[in-house]
Amino acid sequence: MSNKLVLVLNCGSSSLKFAIIDALTGDDQISGLAECFGLEDAKIKWKVNGVKQEASLGAFSAHREAVEFIVKDVLGANPEIASQIHAIGHRVVHGGEKFTQSVIIDESVIHGIEDCAALAPLHNPAHLIGIRAAQASFPELPQVAVFDTAFHQTMPEKAFIYALPYKLYRENAIRRYGMHGTSHLFISREAAKALGKDEADTNIICAHLGNGASVTAIKGGKSVDTSMGLTPLEGLVMGTRCGDVDPSVIFHLVNRLGYTLDEVESVLNKQSGLLGISELTNDCRGIEEGFEQGHKGATLALEIFCYRLAKYIASYTVPLERLDAVVFTGGIGENSDLIREKVLNSLAIFNFNVDKERNAAARFGNGGQITTDEGTVAMVIPTNEEWVIAEDAMRLLK
Repeated sequence: MSNKLVLVLNCGSSSLKFAIIDALTGDDQISGLAECFGLEDAKIKWKVNGVKQEASLGAFSAHREAVEFIVKDVLGANPEIASQIHAIGHRVVHGGEKFTQSVIIDESVIHGIEDCAALAPLHNPAHLIGIRAAQASFPELPQVAVFDTAFHQTMPEKAFIYALPYKLYRENAIRRYGMHGTSHLFISREAAKALGKDEADTNIICAHLGNGASVTAIKGGKSVDTSMGLTPLEGLVMGTRCGDVDPSVIFHLVNRLGYTLDEVESVLNKQSGLLGISELTNDCRGIEEGFEQGHKGATLALEIFCYRLAKYIASYTVPLERLDAVVFTGGIGENSDLIREKVLNSLAIFNFNVDKERNAAARFGNGGQITTDEGTVAMVIPTNEEWVIAEDAMRLLK
């Protein structure tokens, strides 16, 4: 058994994903999800070497109870694996400009994550709860924070500065930060391998598509532009988030329609996107089913999602100068051959030719090229953010 294991924690507002990862190979020994925090049916599911298990956490349980269950019941039943854990790695969505790379957590780091909480109010507070719970349960192990925003710190000013008064950036750090950095970093490495090129000579556009979605232009292994902004709200159409919208919509909702600012925030973050357009669901699988059944709202949501994505991909050829491949990843990107085909067909001007058999085969954990051998390459690469977090944790410990 490897002696390079890292427990990776990814805390959401009402859930906690966890995995014990071999930092050398990326293989997970244990993985699981605790969910429904704060509700009567809070529960946890996990797999040990592929064997699935499930348990109740107790009514209204949350992060602390979930971490305690992982320590006592999951690791307690697997002492050989538990004894090999060298560090805890935490995914943190927003590090602002303070954190340009992963760091070992101390009190100053915790204060820095707190300072960035206003930029990711649904995420950073949950990460902090998870960090505190892990510190209590694993006082002897080093804790490492890996930031989604860090990978995008290589963007030039022309890509991350908004056309607002410059003092808002200078004095208040209002700028584009980008998210999903760990995923985009992993994909940039794997794409270079798949293309048989050095990472420093590989230019790709990576579309990380899930309930949250972003596109990143990656030049020579470095992020040069990305679609998410100050917060995870900007950019693509997402499950419940609107993405790009005229800021005057906010004034209209408040001044003309009587919305409060809290209600506007809820509309933009929780009631828009696929859910808002379709008036059906935020789940892409339900949207595709509705599309196939002729549901008008689902069809419109799918068309807007694909159209916005294709426009972003096209625009990100500008900073790259040369495009080696478009890569799809994330839950939707890895599994929806329908969306991939629609997007690439909209980009025919770039000489994408979808191979239907390859595209259909690249699902449910399978990757590979999804275009014909003639023309520009598009491919699917399953992401592995947990491996990046485990690697960074072990690198920092060295």
